Amino acid sequence: MASVQDLKKNVNYVLGDIIEAVYIWELTNPDKETKKSQAIVDDAILVFDELIEKINKKDVDNRKKHFKSVSAELENKGRALIDKINNL
Repeated sequence: MASVQDLKKNVNYVLGDIIEAVYIWELTNPDKETKKSQAIVDDAILVFDELIEKINKKDVDNRKKHFKSVSAELENKGRALIDKINNL
């Protein structure tokens, strides 16, 4: 992990790409209901807020281990959101 700033950028890029994929799906499927897709966007925003809060947490014992766990959590939650998009 290069830096905290890189981890924050990674969180931003991954979840931003997921939200963008939802909007692309909505544009290519104008006849379908958007409640489920908007729920995915809301989930992505919640995940973003949770991860940024964890990254900014100051009272951790082992910062390197903490950031690795945040990175792993980003990967797991990102994959779950992508699966939801694929099931729309």
